[in-house]
Amino acid sequence: MRTGRPKRPLPLVLTTDERQQLESLTHRARSAPDLARRARIVLACADGMDNQAVAKRLRMSPTTICKWRSRFLSDRLDGL
Repeated sequence: MRTGRPKRPLPLVLTTDERQQLESLTHRARSAPDLARRARIVLACADGMDNQAVAKRLRMSPTTICKWRSRFLSDRLDGL
Protein backbone atom coordinates (compact mmCIF):
# COMPACT_ATOMS: atom_id res chain seq x y z
CA MET A 1 0.00 0.00 0.00
CA ARG A 2 1.25 3.45 -0.90
CA THR A 3 1.47 6.11 1.79
CA GLY A 4 1.89 9.88 1.66
CA ARG A 5 0.53 12.41 -0.75
CA PRO A 6 -0.47 11.31 -4.25
CA LYS A 7 2.11 12.01 -6.93
CA ARG A 8 -0.34 13.53 -9.40
CA PRO A 9 -2.50 16.35 -8.06
CA LEU A 10 -6.16 16.38 -8.92
CA PRO A 11 -6.98 18.51 -11.96
CA LEU A 12 -8.30 21.92 -11.08
CA VAL A 13 -11.03 23.21 -13.40
CA LEU A 14 -12.50 26.69 -12.99
CA THR A 15 -15.82 28.06 -14.11
CA THR A 16 -15.69 31.34 -16.04
CA ASP A 17 -17.15 33.17 -13.05
CA GLU A 18 -14.52 31.71 -10.70
CA ARG A 19 -11.73 32.64 -13.12
CA GLN A 20 -13.01 36.23 -13.34
CA GLN A 21 -13.23 36.53 -9.56
CA LEU A 22 -9.74 35.08 -9.07
CA GLU A 23 -8.23 37.38 -11.70
CA SER A 24 -9.88 40.30 -9.95
CA LEU A 25 -8.40 39.20 -6.63
CA THR A 26 -4.87 39.07 -8.05
CA HIS A 27 -4.89 42.85 -8.45
CA ARG A 28 -5.42 43.44 -4.74
CA ALA A 29 -1.78 43.99 -3.87
CA ARG A 30 -2.31 46.47 -1.06
CA SER A 31 -5.63 45.58 0.51
CA ALA A 32 -5.23 41.81 0.74
CA PRO A 33 -1.83 40.53 -0.44
CA ASP A 34 -2.35 37.05 1.01
CA LEU A 35 -5.64 36.65 -0.83
CA ALA A 36 -4.03 37.86 -4.07
CA ARG A 37 -1.22 35.34 -3.60
CA ARG A 38 -3.71 32.49 -3.10
CA ALA A 39 -5.63 33.54 -6.19
CA ARG A 40 -2.39 33.44 -8.23
CA ILE A 41 -1.72 29.93 -6.94
CA VAL A 42 -5.16 28.68 -7.96
CA LEU A 43 -4.97 30.32 -11.39
CA ALA A 44 -1.57 28.77 -12.08
CA CYS A 45 -2.84 25.35 -10.99
CA ALA A 46 -5.90 25.77 -13.22
CA ASP A 47 -3.59 26.44 -16.18
CA GLY A 48 -2.42 22.84 -15.87
CA MET A 49 0.85 23.38 -14.04
CA ASP A 50 1.89 20.86 -11.39
CA ASN A 51 2.72 21.90 -7.82
CA GLN A 52 6.49 21.96 -8.38
CA ALA A 53 6.21 24.23 -11.42
CA VAL A 54 3.79 26.60 -9.67
CA ALA A 55 6.08 26.72 -6.62
CA LYS A 56 9.07 27.60 -8.76
CA ARG A 57 7.16 30.19 -10.79
CA LEU A 58 5.66 31.94 -7.76
CA ARG A 59 8.74 31.42 -5.53
CA MET A 60 6.87 29.51 -2.84
CA SER A 61 7.22 26.09 -1.26
CA PRO A 62 5.51 23.11 -2.90
CA THR A 63 3.78 22.44 0.42
CA THR A 64 2.07 25.83 0.26
CA ILE A 65 0.91 25.18 -3.29
CA CYS A 66 -0.44 21.76 -2.33
CA LYS A 67 -2.29 23.25 0.65
CA TRP A 68 -4.11 25.93 -1.35
CA ARG A 69 -4.83 23.64 -4.31
CA SER A 70 -6.51 21.10 -2.06
CA ARG A 71 -8.31 23.75 -0.04
CA PHE A 72 -9.71 25.28 -3.24
CA LEU A 73 -10.79 21.89 -4.54
CA SER A 74 -12.70 21.16 -1.33
CA ASP A 75 -14.20 24.61 -0.58
CA ARG A 76 -13.83 26.52 -3.88
CA LEU A 77 -13.64 30.33 -3.47
CA ASP A 78 -14.80 30.21 0.14
CA GLY A 79 -11.68 28.18 0.99
CA LEU A 80 -9.35 31.02 0.10
